[in-house]
Amino acid sequence: MADETSNALPLDQSHILFTSFNTFLTIAIHNILFYRRLYPQQTFLSTRAYNLPVHQNRHPKVCTWITDAVASVASQLSTGQVSRITVVIHFPLDPLSLSPSPSPSSSIPPGSVLERYTFDTSHFPSWSSIPTHARILQKDSRSEVVRDILLDNLSLNTADLNEQFRGCLLKMAHAMEGLGPIPEGCTFTLAVELKDDAAAPIGHPQDFIPSEPSDPPPPPDRKGKGRYIAPISRAETAATVKTTPVRVVEAGPLWFECWVEESRAKIALMETTASQRSA
Repeated sequence: MADETSNALPLDQSHILFTSFNTFLTIAIHNILFYRRLYPQQTFLSTRAYNLPVHQNRHPKVCTWITDAVASVASQLSTGQVSRITVVIHFPLDPLSLSPSPSPSSSIPPGSVLERYTFDTSHFPSWSSIPTHARILQKDSRSEVVRDILLDNLSLNTADLNEQFRGCLLKMAHAMEGLGPIPEGCTFTLAVELKDDAAAPIGHPQDFIPSEPSDPPPPPDRKGKGRYIAPISRAETAATVKTTPVRVVEAGPLWFECWVEESRAKIALMETTASQRSA
């Protein structure tokens, strides 16, 4: 992979690639919520993106939460300091309230990590002048003609970029359909892991909640109120038991990898449920 200097991009080209990725990430999060049934299926509408059927939650607060969270991640991603972006699914915070009697899942600690959907952005394009990232995020409108010209200058056209995103969403949907079920009432977070030399995103407004490596913070409530974005702890990463590769997206200077992780708690939950059903 190219070094940081050769990975730098002009402002206009960076804007197109970053906004394209932000749109892809937003669609991916909505799809994860649908396929993992974190919200009732009837709260989603079917639409199309990249010539592929996708799903979008219709609840205004959920949509706002996702939009705000992706925007906050984008502000860090544009600086070239983000190593990974992860959608984390947590065990219910109060599982006993969902059932009148003890269940096989009652031994799982509330808020335990069950699944992670990780996007490795450690080789993401960046640019040498860090203060320009704010201007990139402010450029919200581009004509399709200008966009195509700039993409052609990157040796990348719109069709190639959209096909890469389409393939990634398709493979991710296939992977999620093959996963074991998770309990009702699970919640989720959007987390970022910064590179080792990156400064913590502390400031006002406080969009990020820092996480100590040995003390992962609790997840938010499942209704998506407020914004919760935190670094992934090494303790959480060590708990991964099963990893399912999804796809490597490579389109010109845009390169990232994604995969699905299942934790020890998820595997234990599935084994306990299966044994009780066979008893």
